[in-house]
Amino acid sequence: MRAVVKASPGRGLDYSESIPDPVPGTGDVVVRVEATSICGSDMELYEWTAMAQAMEPELPVVAGHETAGVVTEVGADVRRVAIGDRVALESHIFCGACGTCRRGDAHNCERLRVLGFNHDGGFADFTCVPESVCVGVPESVPPETAALLEPFGVAVHALQRAGLQRVAGASVLVNGCGPVGLFILNLASALGASVLAGVELNPYRRGLAEKAGAIGIDPGAGGVTARCEELGLRRPGFDLAFEASGIDGMVTPLLQSVRREGTVVTVGHPGRETPIDVARYINKKGVELRGIFGRRVWDTWDLALDLVSGGRIDPSWLVTHRLAFSEVGKAMELLRSGAGKIILHPGGKNSSL
Repeated sequence: MRAVVKASPGRGLDYSESIPDPVPGTGDVVVRVEATSICGSDMELYEWTAMAQAMEPELPVVAGHETAGVVTEVGADVRRVAIGDRVALESHIFCGACGTCRRGDAHNCERLRVLGFNHDGGFADFTCVPESVCVGVPESVPPETAALLEPFGVAVHALQRAGLQRVAGASVLVNGCGPVGLFILNLASALGASVLAGVELNPYRRGLAEKAGAIGIDPGAGGVTARCEELGLRRPGFDLAFEASGIDGMVTPLLQSVRREGTVVTVGHPGRETPIDVARYINKKGVELRGIFGRRVWDTWDLALDLVSGGRIDPSWLVTHRLAFSEVGKAMELLRSGAGKIILHPGGKNSSL
């Protein structure tokens, strides 16, 4: 089959047309991939950055984890999923038996494996996954939109972590207007946020934030904190802030930009340790600092599906390019220069919007 593989440490991904078709184990299903989208972490894997290495990839591995398709084979012990089912994939493969899973936090399983890093992922004609990570998708949700449920779910989880009930009327700041940051802005708007601001150095993505209804802030024009102060918010600082860039050193500017007793949620993964002045910001200012990893299983997925299938939010507005697996190198260049969400199709649709 065709697939995009991270074969060895170092820069790059390899396209191959001779990868063996997967064979399901007793509890596995084989999914024919209809659409899969490129995540920032796929770029990190391509570049072999510190962030990618921290995921401890098991090489060689088929890349990709934002995937949707149709079930074509099932293992002997599979009971919940049937051949012909349309599914999106939860990229966090959990054991279901450890203490964390039993407490309802399977997204942070003690034996966690991640599609495209520790388990063959979705940049392929077919992928084989445990039945437990398959999410049924209604016919009303197109394949591309189904593939975007995984990253959209990260945004949903970020708002859940901040407190959904606290968003209505709140001022919301997002640092990093890649797809997840833009989805956070979309969702915060839908939930009734009073002020939206998006910090982004890339002018193309800053423009997308403005299209989503946010005030675009260029962090290079005077610094994040100073620019936020210029907005003249009714309260001295933002109520909620989200760090979605993963850029080193960006947590402190957000701690400075929220009000006393405000909340900062970290989503992006910095490449190295981030120093924080705990006494100044956490203790004395009273800022609540929280982090997320992936999506909660399964309340995040339920909410994401309800919002998308009910027509409240359409994440496909961010799709700007559709390419074949063989064009993965071109896709990475597009992401560097300015693109929204790039969808890979097995055969390729070779189009841009």
